[in-house]
Amino acid sequence: MGKNLQSRDRLRPVDLARGHGLSTQAVRNYEEAGILPAADRTPHGYRTYTPLHAGALRAFLALVPGHGHGTAAAIMRAVNEGAADDGFRLIDESHLQLLDDRRTLQDVESALRGLAPVVHDPEPVTASGPGGTFIGSLAGRLGIRPATLRAWERAGVVSPRRDPLTGYRVYDAADVRDARLAHQLRRGGYPLERISPLIAQVRAAGGPEPLEAALGDWQARLSARGRAMLTGAAELEAYLRLRG
Repeated sequence: MGKNLQSRDRLRPVDLARGHGLSTQAVRNYEEAGILPAADRTPHGYRTYTPLHAGALRAFLALVPGHGHGTAAAIMRAVNEGAADDGFRLIDESHLQLLDDRRTLQDVESALRGLAPVVHDPEPVTASGPGGTFIGSLAGRLGIRPATLRAWERAGVVSPRRDPLTGYRVYDAADVRDARLAHQLRRGGYPLERISPLIAQVRAAGGPEPLEAALGDWQARLSARGRAMLTGAAELEAYLRLRG
């Protein structure tokens, strides 16, 4: 009966692949990468897998949406090498990253709510040079010192170009917008290290208005990631039970 059970539990690469829409080569690659435990071989050299390998594959594929391919692979390698705590540490780091992303989203939402009067200010900054404004003009408009703008530049809050002839900083419309956002955030008590990633989000979205429209999608993606982490944790726990 033991032999019959072992025979029934044997799985070919194609058996693992079919259930997950994978190629047999992908299954072999996962084994070689340590994502799956090493397979036994038949006398003819063919790989044979077991329900343990199927559990490992399910765990890995469930971990990927929440943690990313690289981290999911590292988690599975750690578990398969008997270093489960290293895998748990990677999971903890992913949860910390998700928490940080949630806090950034909260900061962006709070900042945009408070920035509406500045964002829609119809009065432009007078240009002091071709295609932009120089540092003195912008600083004067904002009521700050040029040294403050230079500090913001070092922190990555603004990124003015340099005039090729004079070497002076030239702030285009996007730079002026970012400086205005930063100025109001600073007055609201935000430290520079928190302002810089917020400004980066505004730049990536093409401005505060597109970013504001994308906040719902951003929140949905964070929620989906959190749920995916729960699914991945459940499958990993099932795999750990199979390992015994």
